[in-house]
Amino acid sequence: MGTYFTYYLTGILVIPVLLFSLIAQGMVKSRFNKYSQIMSRSGMTGADAAYRLLMLNGITDVTIQRVGGNLTDNYNPSTKTISLSDGVYNSRSVAAIGIACHEAGHACQHAFGYAPLTLRNIVIPATKIGSGLGVPLVLIGVIISSYAVHSNIGYYIAMAGLVLYSFVAFFQLVTLPVEFDASKRALQTIRDNNFLIEEEYSGARKVLTAAALTYVAALASSLVTLLRLALVIAGGRKR
Repeated sequence: MGTYFTYYLTGILVIPVLLFSLIAQGMVKSRFNKYSQIMSRSGMTGADAAYRLLMLNGITDVTIQRVGGNLTDNYNPSTKTISLSDGVYNSRSVAAIGIACHEAGHACQHAFGYAPLTLRNIVIPATKIGSGLGVPLVLIGVIISSYAVHSNIGYYIAMAGLVLYSFVAFFQLVTLPVEFDASKRALQTIRDNNFLIEEEYSGARKVLTAAALTYVAALASSLVTLLRLALVIAGGRKR
């Protein structure tokens, strides 16, 4: 009964989270494609907008570069580099300006010591280990427990995997305020300094809102996986 309940419960949780993730990803692509076709009246490119936002905040030690790919934009705090994708760097679209300013918002967070960003950077090494070893250790531990029924070594291995994977969920949790705040900084700068007119601003906001949903989906997915691992371990202990 316990095993069937575990599969039933996790199945109920996984399906809506998967659907939410697919919807969020679809919204990002759809809104990006739509607002990439609408050029801003200001004539600024994504790179221009990012540079202006940095200058408005007195940040002069951040490099802005072009990177290949689609929606591969990011800010690297270790090198103080904003990387803007092909569809953002030289584009004068509403979507490009919104995304570029979002990445510049991360640079502002770094420059001003925004606590959630600092915490996220601290847990990145543990997150990388957890994402690679967490699930395998749980499965190995459960398998060992099924054979070595008079030993707790399998249980300890599985719990170690669960703890490691919990760093992945924690990373996704801390990521939410980081991403929301970067968009808030971007949109406030865009509006206060007339990077975009009102109708264009609305488009940039829709693009960034859709992007934020993907981080919510990532958190939900990691939490469901964490719960599934815990239930698998509990089920293994009962057998």
